[in-house]
Amino acid sequence: MYTDAASGQLVERIFRLHVVSGPDQGKVFTLDSGTTLVGTHSDNNFVLTDATVSRYHLEIRVKRDGIEIRDLDTTNGTKHAGVRVGQVLISGATRLRVGKHTEMDVEPVDTSVELSAWPSDRFGNVLGRAPAMAKLFALLAKVAKTDVTVMLQGETGTGKEAFADAIHKGSPRANKPFVVVDCGSIPHELIASELFGHVKGSFTGAQNDKQGLIAAADGGTLFLDEIGELALDLQPQLLRVLDRRQVRRVGATEAVDVDIRVIAATHRDLRQMIKDGTFREDLYYRLAVVQAVIPPLRERISDVPALAAYFAEQMGRGEFTPSPSLLDILANHTWPGNVRELRNVVERALSLGDAGLAELAHRHASVHIGGAPLAPAPASAVGSSGASQDILELPFKEAKAALVEDFERDYLVALLARHRGNISRAAAEAGIDRNYIHRLVKKYNLDVDRT
Repeated sequence: MYTDAASGQLVERIFRLHVVSGPDQGKVFTLDSGTTLVGTHSDNNFVLTDATVSRYHLEIRVKRDGIEIRDLDTTNGTKHAGVRVGQVLISGATRLRVGKHTEMDVEPVDTSVELSAWPSDRFGNVLGRAPAMAKLFALLAKVAKTDVTVMLQGETGTGKEAFADAIHKGSPRANKPFVVVDCGSIPHELIASELFGHVKGSFTGAQNDKQGLIAAADGGTLFLDEIGELALDLQPQLLRVLDRRQVRRVGATEAVDVDIRVIAATHRDLRQMIKDGTFREDLYYRLAVVQAVIPPLRERISDVPALAAYFAEQMGRGEFTPSPSLLDILANHTWPGNVRELRNVVERALSLGDAGLAELAHRHASVHIGGAPLAPAPASAVGSSGASQDILELPFKEAKAALVEDFERDYLVALLARHRGNISRAAAEAGIDRNYIHRLVKKYNLDVDRT
């Protein structure tokens, strides 16, 4: 199963064997999951009559990334692309010669997967009533039942980890580990040890053997959050894990098998990173078998009231009813921090009432660019270090993301105001690519006056 790059349609792929020459010409066999035996003995799944084919000639295994073909030490052998092979993994159409006279085409057969209408506003712990969310829920629920690798793409704060958790809980692996790896928060010098583990004495400070996070996910799901932050020199090692489903600890000489389902997530444009040479193309295609884009909150504003009530219920305030002023601000805000920002706003409103909305209302009033730079936030909302007290009370990862987003947006507003909306001049001053500024303008839904 995969998503078609051109249409975005979910596609299911099966393989079939089609004999194109030899005594059994025209014979067709559809490969099922598991192992298929090919040969002249009647015990085989696919029986041939060519006398130059061995009694048990081929073993074919359907795997998550194609089909594995293994010659069973036969007299006349198996040839792929004109070369005799012992074992080969293929993912597309190819031709095999078995024995002296029989040629078989391995043919992928793709069929579009029809998604049923999603019956509720929940997928795991994710809530959404907008049509785009219902479509996304139906896609991920279908994919969850398989072992296919999923790439979740979405802006910071859209709830990618919650989606990954919902996929895991909707899968046959639900009772096994769900292991989260935040590729952006682990120091570069430690990430190999954290991912792959290490053996005692493999480097300074390695006083004991350590199991890596990949091995810890054995039998379950490995969630690679912010995969775009993974250092380029570590990407080949991860690719080998995905290809072979084996992991070798730092300092070890042997690899061990791991049975994992992989979900990755990023807020970055990985295709652009491939062009820039900072992300491997082969790793991208290994991860992005099924791609799902999580819409930002500004594109599903109709979900905001229900989400606000849901967050209030989670905080033990099920009776929470948003005031008209709160609903007006919620409906008109651009939500650069997405669902995470909404949750923080609800928490402030529950704690401080409408006074807790002052900062949000100020930001909404300051989005338009063209004249003066963004005014500073109210002093009451900002601590001595420049960070709001609410942000300082968040978990580190969320606080860091919120501060980065605030800086990014405020810097961009002031930069464009100085250059009166001229993106080329702004990019030259900031030393960043103008296309990146265009993406930020779109991300924060800024109205740029080019005067």
